[in-house]
Amino acid sequence: QVHLVESGGGLVQAGGSLRLPCAASGRFYNTYSLVWFRQAPGKEREFVAGIGWSGGRTEYADSVKGRFTISRDSAKVTVYLQMNSLKPDDTAIYYCAAGLVVTRRSDEYAWWGQGTQITVSS
Repeated sequence: QVHLVESGGGLVQAGGSLRLPCAASGRFYNTYSLVWFRQAPGKEREFVAGIGWSGGRTEYADSVKGRFTISRDSAKVTVYLQMNSLKPDDTAIYYCAAGLVVTRRSDEYAWWGQGTQITVSS
């Protein structure tokens, strides 16, 4: 069993920044890819960003490119999402997930965190 725990959520004003960590444990292999998805009320869960096991490959949704940065620590068991220039449209529950490769399909991931709420006020 792989355990993923997100933190760092909260309320922030538009234009502000937040950093979300997600720590992996249990039967997690540091060769797994780690990704972030988000789900706003009434909308489907959508891909936000992903990072390969080495950290050399990253991928972003067009809606966050240039504003968000994904990274992982040297032990490769914690993934971070640095969110800058936040907009009200970024309001959602943010989830991290682990899988063999980075893919934008949520059904490709077997392990998910519980999610953390981000609310961006205008």
